[in-house]
Amino acid sequence: NVSAAFRDHLRRLALQDFPCGLGSWNKSRFNAHGSPCGGQLGLGTAAAGQEEAVPLADESPEVLMELLSDQHSPWALPPGCSPKDQYLREMAVLAPKKVCGSNIFQILECLRIVGKGVEEVDEGLLQFQQLEELILSTNQISRVSSANLPRTLKVLELCCNAVADLQDLCTQPPPELQHLGLGYNKLCGPLQDNYLTADFWPNLVSLDLSFNSLTDLVGLVSQLSSLQKLRILVLRGNPLALVTTYRSFIVDSLPKLSILDDTHIGPDERERFRGVSKQPELLRSEARVLVSVGEIRGVPDPRTGQRLEVGSKAPVITYSYFVTYEF
Repeated sequence: NVSAAFRDHLRRLALQDFPCGLGSWNKSRFNAHGSPCGGQLGLGTAAAGQEEAVPLADESPEVLMELLSDQHSPWALPPGCSPKDQYLREMAVLAPKKVCGSNIFQILECLRIVGKGVEEVDEGLLQFQQLEELILSTNQISRVSSANLPRTLKVLELCCNAVADLQDLCTQPPPELQHLGLGYNKLCGPLQDNYLTADFWPNLVSLDLSFNSLTDLVGLVSQLSSLQKLRILVLRGNPLALVTTYRSFIVDSLPKLSILDDTHIGPDERERFRGVSKQPELLRSEARVLVSVGEIRGVPDPRTGQRLEVGSKAPVITYSYFVTYEF
């Protein structure tokens, strides 16, 4: 689950080991009576405004920070980590008690667990009282219970998972969510369209539904029209995107939309497509697809047939192949 993956990630960051955390390398700066642990993130200064003298047994904050920032250092940030992880490690040097134990749940605003084989979004996430961004891309999540999501969430990214049903996610969704990423999942219409309305997502600004199996263009757009704050929409990769009037219908139906499939909607385009949504005869539920085979490997090439001499009675070998496409 997410909590277990987070614990593994923390162990990888080694926030309690040199040069981070508390130890003999900084014991005089963070003793029982010291105040830097609970103060602002920064270097300690003396009353006269000069930097405090560092005892001989201690390493200076500058030296410890350099060990973290130097890419050739043994203590450099592990591969695959984010700038947020680097910030946590720096905080573990300058204010180690802030990232010690359960305190870390009070400061984290972004949690990124990508490609860790996570299957469950568990209730342990509720410990993150300030969490605003939750990135769970490229895992194996098939369902998300909104009861386990912090109410402070503004960004929820679930790209490249196995989500097929939005019912559990929409039971009690985070009220302030602004971005919902569901690209490359297993959503099918039209039942899932009913969960994409302002009743569940009143503050949604950005929605990614790309590369699912949504087919009902008219029904989906009808539901999305209730999202008054929606400005960014990604639907490419769905069967409904093959409809000839796909873009023109959406542009005319959602007048507040600014970006569709990563392409800006300009005034000229909006004027050109004006009235398309009022002409149902243009929305034909069919599409033309051109498929070309670029290269085939592992089978004999039918063009390299036997070259026989004139009048030869040797048998001729021919090859033929049958290719099917399933939509």
